[in-house]
Amino acid sequence: MSDDDLKWGHSTVDTVCPLDCPDACSLEVTVEKGKLVKIDGSETQSTTSGYICGKVRQFDRRVYGDKRLLTPLIRDGRQGEFKRASWDDALALVTRRMREIRDRDGAEAVLPFSYGGSNGLLTQDTIDARLFRQFGASRLARTVCAMPTSTANEALYGKMPGVSYADYRHARLIVVWGANPSSTGIHLVPHIKAAQEAGAALVVIDPRRTNLARQADVHLPLRPGTDVVIALSIHRFLFEQGLADETFLETHTVGADRLRRRAEEWTFERASEVAGVDQELLENIAELYAEISPAVIRCGWGLERNRNGGNAALSVLALPAVAGKFGVRGGGYSMSNSTAWRLDAERWIDTPPPETRTINMNKLGEALLDYRDPPVQMLFVYNCNPVATMPNQNRVIEGLQRDDLFTVVFDQVMTDTALLADVILPATTFLESYDVVRGYGTGNVLMGRPVIDAVGQSRPNVEVFSELAQRLELPCGAEETTDVETLLQVGMTLPDELRAPLLENGFAPGPAGENPVQFVDVQPRTPDEKVHLFPEHLDQESPQGLYRYRPAAEEEAYPLTLISPATEKTINSSLGELRTRAASLQMHPNDANRRGLSTGDTVRIFNALGEVHTPVTINSDMRPGTVGLPKGLWRMSTLNGATANALVSDELTDLGGGAVFNDARVEVTRVVNVNLDRENLQTWATDNAGQVH
Repeated sequence: MSDDDLKWGHSTVDTVCPLDCPDACSLEVTVEKGKLVKIDGSETQSTTSGYICGKVRQFDRRVYGDKRLLTPLIRDGRQGEFKRASWDDALALVTRRMREIRDRDGAEAVLPFSYGGSNGLLTQDTIDARLFRQFGASRLARTVCAMPTSTANEALYGKMPGVSYADYRHARLIVVWGANPSSTGIHLVPHIKAAQEAGAALVVIDPRRTNLARQADVHLPLRPGTDVVIALSIHRFLFEQGLADETFLETHTVGADRLRRRAEEWTFERASEVAGVDQELLENIAELYAEISPAVIRCGWGLERNRNGGNAALSVLALPAVAGKFGVRGGGYSMSNSTAWRLDAERWIDTPPPETRTINMNKLGEALLDYRDPPVQMLFVYNCNPVATMPNQNRVIEGLQRDDLFTVVFDQVMTDTALLADVILPATTFLESYDVVRGYGTGNVLMGRPVIDAVGQSRPNVEVFSELAQRLELPCGAEETTDVETLLQVGMTLPDELRAPLLENGFAPGPAGENPVQFVDVQPRTPDEKVHLFPEHLDQESPQGLYRYRPAAEEEAYPLTLISPATEKTINSSLGELRTRAASLQMHPNDANRRGLSTGDTVRIFNALGEVHTPVTINSDMRPGTVGLPKGLWRMSTLNGATANALVSDELTDLGGGAVFNDARVEVTRVVNVNLDRENLQTWATDNAGQVH
């Protein structure tokens, strides 16, 4: 650093983005006089290659935005009205209420509620887990995302590390299935384009014509929830035409015959009819996949968000084993690589889980309103915004509005959930604290470090839970713990070959390098190192057995399927506060014409669970019969304060207990009194902005 830099307080600091995205980008952050000036990508890891998404590039708008929480707040009057408080007063109140509830109703009446809003190893499952375990609180099944795919990947391959982004350049066929890397995981896109320039074919399977689908050789716009039948028809083709790799199947797999039998009923004709696609397109994809190698499948999370999500993931991930696509660079599949280093939080939690009930997070509304033995009397929310992200939104809000529920929200900004809290605790962002981040698009592990001082009175997760544990007189609170000390404690549990480069350089590649070849550098992590194509325990879990299709309930009153895909504007619901205009419903022209709708009309999207009012955009990129609202919207992003999740049931997927966001059936009509609707929005926004006395 130069003398001028020191004089004017100018510095550039390397850190990492821990937000819930596959890429885990290495960052180069410029600070002047203690304030963020610029956030950009660095060259620390090759995946980032010096560029990042627009979401993180503008993260300073969250750090310094008007919704940033600067002091603890305690409810003062009706919900949404608060008074400023000291940390001592706020934590004293939380401690007192936790003790009262434990003494009166039992510790299980306390429910900690968290997910991946701060997706690092230090911000969750460290002292927070020890605290709630030692307290005896209810346990949370964090299944809102990735559980059906994770369950399938674990059973089939033991979560074997997948094909790296860079190795897509070596593929001659790329199948992107249920993923949109143009919006999420953007660093895969240049490698796909490089492969195309070298002659690779690209297939995109998605209900929408995404940016990547426009550039594909084949786009299959299937009906949501039918991925499983498309994959099974390809399996049938491979087996029947003698194109399955029988040598690979005999040597490296178990259960191929049972998969073969389950696939027999799915002819191209039947599958294309059920999925609502052109049969010739489906046959073309199957032939390409059989003929071309190396071939890689990018299995996304979009295909899991329905009643058949687990079986869809199983069917898709089993394809490279049946077709014999492993053993070459650029061949196989990509899913999540978060387990590349086999990091197990239990090593550093070091406190066994209590024998308490487990509540599926997708059932939050039910838990708050219906559970009685004991009822949930306290909800402690951190790293999560359940009003914006959980299914059956109206039930969640109704539960949070209970007079006898005590809610604590520990967050960076005033979220929809925080507005319904009794105590709000201000958290630091990743730019203000230490963390350890593992990518799940890569197998790399990176260290994050603070680049600015904590804004306002915000504090890191570790320090707050440490003090709370002390106040509760729990064993884990015997000594005050900082995020630096927790970093060192976690570091001591890591393998030597990971710990040394991570602590010295802030970066460590995956244990098999950054670009492992499946069945060469990495093997299945199942006990026998084989691919289990018909896992018996999942056959028992799946409602109709494995590789079965469950049709959607036919509801004449609600003929449209609503999906809520990720966009380039938010990371789940993170940064949703930066939206300045109402989100639009995307609808195909055929569906709009039947309803007499035009772009810009205000519409009512509704079913038996609720309704959403918002503008409509007529968009031929949607498939007929399917409409879309963005994932992760905040309530201010529609005209009536409800989002897509108000129309999603809390039913669970066939495997893994996941959410069925893309199973919502709806109807759409025009809103007649648009001015009144917008007046209601203004009233709602004013009433729900959060008032601090």
